[in-house]
Amino acid sequence: MKKTFTLLLFILSLNCFSQENWKLNFPKLEEKASEIPNKSKVWVFIMAGQSNMAGRGFVEPQDTLSQDRILSINSKSEIILAKEPLHWYEPNSTGLDCGLSFAQNLLLEIPQDVSILMLPVAIGGSSTTQWLGDSTYRGVQLLTNFKEKVAIGKKYGTIKGIIWHQGESDANGRSLPQYSTRMETLLKQFRKETGNKKLPIIMGELGGYRQSENWLELNDKIRNLSSKDKYTGFITTKDLNHKGDNLHFNSEGLREIGKRFAEKYISIIK
Repeated sequence: MKKTFTLLLFILSLNCFSQENWKLNFPKLEEKASEIPNKSKVWVFIMAGQSNMAGRGFVEPQDTLSQDRILSINSKSEIILAKEPLHWYEPNSTGLDCGLSFAQNLLLEIPQDVSILMLPVAIGGSSTTQWLGDSTYRGVQLLTNFKEKVAIGKKYGTIKGIIWHQGESDANGRSLPQYSTRMETLLKQFRKETGNKKLPIIMGELGGYRQSENWLELNDKIRNLSSKDKYTGFITTKDLNHKGDNLHFNSEGLREIGKRFAEKYISIIK
């Protein structure tokens, strides 16, 4: 009887996360910014990487509460008030990411007259090779899209940093040996495109919920990269949980990741 009840709960939980219910709390209304702040008062951050940055978490009502000082863009590159999900590139899989949480926590530490503009460019499943090669992946030309968002960022404010979460696609025996070299090259490319050699870039570890040798090795490489450059940081994620697929962080974990990115960014600029 107990096993039957447990199985029933599991089936019910799967139904709760059907595609229809997954979008249950997606915002019904897009709010255009009534007044765009002077660009000298806008800090711009780019969200790059693959699916754990693009967002696969369940959006809850708290994630769709807008604030005048937290901005983003829609698919037409129009400035809007930020609400989760921030990414729109993969409509059949996108969900909660860490961007709004990052901005909310950053607001607590920066001047009160400064607004934050979050620019999403992450694409699920993308590898470092594809980013460096400006490959078109899932309908998006990766580095070209990054450059386009950099131009938007410079139009409306000052690019202050990049938050990056990627590596699952490179955590294999074929890609691991070249990962550090490729990431060093990619970080240089990002800074070149933004025109700032000292631009803070913060990287997130792969989830600690999968203790495979490849994931552990890639996390070592991420930490080693950050130790070489005081403007490159990393955040740990080893204590955070997945959403049930052993691959993507759950909503609570994504909000915590946003908080940790903000705390690391403040520590770098201080």
